[in-house]
Amino acid sequence: MSLIIAGLVVGFISGFFGVGGGTILVPTLLYLGFDIKHAIGISVMQMLFSSLYGSYLNHKKGSLVLKEGYVLGIGGFIGALGSGAVVHFFPGKTLSLIFLAIIIFAIYRFFKAPAESNKPEINSPYLLFFIGMGVGLLAISVGVGGSILLTPILVGFLHYNVKKAISMALFFVVFSSLSGFISLSFYGYIDYLHGFIIGITS
Repeated sequence: MSLIIAGLVVGFISGFFGVGGGTILVPTLLYLGFDIKHAIGISVMQMLFSSLYGSYLNHKKGSLVLKEGYVLGIGGFIGALGSGAVVHFFPGKTLSLIFLAIIIFAIYRFFKAPAESNKPEINSPYLLFFIGMGVGLLAISVGVGGSILLTPILVGFLHYNVKKAISMALFFVVFSSLSGFISLSFYGYIDYLHGFIIGITS
């Protein structure tokens, strides 16, 4: 029952705010007794479900820019392919510290969100690709989809509109979480049953 509740809460936050939900789900799973590496795997599986649904809704509303989203997503997919190796070879304590650093960044972003700029968007495909690749590797390796890092980069540095950035970041998570699912499965860190329960309820 606790996993079902966790899935419902995380799914709502993921779809409404454009985040992967891992910042809430990973600590919840640790509290429920999962080790950090399997918590990351479950989180990645959940993000695959919720980001697909959230991106479908954004596409129906017409708020998703597919061309730039695909470039970011392909970069994220390639980067996240290395996440399984990172989770496997890095000790759990190191992964926890990286996760904590991302949480601190998320709190900072919440209280000091980047202001929208009147400057033209910087939408170079090469830049978007390499940003996606770096964010995909870092974020998936600790169980967050990447939108929590990607949205402020798109808004604060590349001058994207906030709503556009949020929808692109959620679409990015589709690619990064799929790649992470493949990579983490290879190393044996996907708990399919618990991941499915949380994923389907989200």
